Amino acid sequence: MNTFLYAILDFVNYMHTYILSWNDAYEANLTDKQLHFIVIGCLGMAMIFIVQPIFTLLAKRGHVLVISWIYVFTLILMLTFAIEIEQKITKSGVMDFDDILFGVWGFMLMFLIYAVIRGIIIGIYHLITRR
Repeated sequence: MNTFLYAILDFVNYMHTYILSWNDAYEANLTDKQLHFIVIGCLGMAMIFIVQPIFTLLAKRGHVLVISWIYVFTLILMLTFAIEIEQKITKSGVMDFDDILFGVWGFMLMFLIYAVIRGIIIGIYHLITRR
């Protein structure tokens, strides 16, 4: 997982450098804030065009729990990274990728337990109501 996270960081760093080179090459003289405005805005819209049809399909098929899981998983990732960054800045702890991994795995395990219990309850309900 560390290798994966570092690969993402390397990719983000590469893209940042590449976009800055465009800014320099075309003498756009955009500030860092203006570049963030444009790039994150475009990235967000691209993600909307990908995610919206997928979520619409899931909702039509009654898989709202999957949508909820994706949303909460994204928030958990953001929160765990924010906690680790906060610990680094305030020196209230050690910034460690393993803390992020353990936090995410904690959510995954607890969700798995919830899903199994929910599945059992729904299965029992269907057995009872079909008779």
